[in-house]
Amino acid sequence: MFDSRHIKTFHEVVRAGSYSAAARALGYTQPAITQQMKALERSVGTPLFIRVGRRMRLTEAGEALARHSEVILESISTAQQQMESLTRLQAGRVTVCAFPSAGATLVPEALAELAAEHPGIRVRLQEDEPPESLRRVVRGECDITLAFTYPGLREQVPEELVEIPLLEDQLTVLLPVGHPMARRRAVQLRELADERWIAGCLRCRANFLHECAELGFAPEVAFTTDDNLVVQSLVAEGLGVAMVPGLVLSFLLHKKVTGRALDPASRRQVSAYVLREHLEIPATARVLDALRTVAERRVGC
Repeated sequence: MFDSRHIKTFHEVVRAGSYSAAARALGYTQPAITQQMKALERSVGTPLFIRVGRRMRLTEAGEALARHSEVILESISTAQQQMESLTRLQAGRVTVCAFPSAGATLVPEALAELAAEHPGIRVRLQEDEPPESLRRVVRGECDITLAFTYPGLREQVPEELVEIPLLEDQLTVLLPVGHPMARRRAVQLRELADERWIAGCLRCRANFLHECAELGFAPEVAFTTDDNLVVQSLVAEGLGVAMVPGLVLSFLLHKKVTGRALDPASRRQVSAYVLREHLEIPATARVLDALRTVAERRVGC
């Protein structure tokens, strides 16, 4: 209904008291002011000014608009400032969804860098495993999700998403420190065929069972949990061994647990996923840059 330029001119006419005074203040000609006010009156559908002798007086509609014009202009100014902040990467809100081991490693490091360079960007965190975390992006519940895929499994990624590879995460076997194979630098999965196992999330468990089947054995899975600290505690108490992502070694807390590489190496791909149009949002792009920077510093990327 309103043209912001006309509201600004109207506000100045009311403040200055005449078309000619408003023209001088705004750097317009008086006819230009007159034309803008006529256009505004056509928009609202009623006169805003009446002449009383040589002076102008506001109509009832003009008085009502005058009361709102300053608020309207302040709102426009605030909106312009916010848009400038967003486009200059001074501000913005981004929701990131990550699986637990990435949430405990990549995400905090990336957010620390982001906070130092762009303190106005606010990041909200969610935790979920793929494939549900991928669906969250498609549903608009988050802007970026961190997820992983295994090369031996056929996995569907929604076609709406763009994948940004971050790193290859080498899988590791967690053993109690007193385990005979803990003295080795690397172990073969088939050598642990008779062990009791602690399995992780559905996707990790599917990959583990697939790798064991490829080697010709079916492991005894004694416990299943997607909590990495619980996995460590079970291993520490000698209740089983576990195949876990290398990222978990960054927060290995139990002194009675040690990690050994697999020979041959087994890896998973860790990537960020976003909707294509979100790549054009400055704050989202900056969070992705921080995640890439952190991932590049890690071994195996």
